[in-house]
Amino acid sequence: MTKQQFVDTLSKETGLSKKNVEMFLGKFTKIVTENVVKGEKVAITGFGTFDLGKRAARRGRNPQSGDYINIPEMKMPRFRAGKRLKEAVR
Repeated sequence: MTKQQFVDTLSKETGLSKKNVEMFLGKFTKIVTENVVKGEKVAITGFGTFDLGKRAARRGRNPQSGDYINIPEMKMPRFRAGKRLKEAVR
């Protein structure tokens, strides 16, 4: 489902205008992004948790030259599904 399809569906389900749904979705993603960047968790009960994870430094390989390279530690956004979402998928 694309963002536009999501907006269309949410608009039909709630009776809100597409403009209001797009504004809400934009604010929602902005708030989640800002808080995850700060290292805070954003938990939506039953749906899931957005947080910040770390990928350890590791040794990789350049596929073109075959040379080994060192890949530094990285911060990664992470989403963990909540109980209701997991049960719905099963």
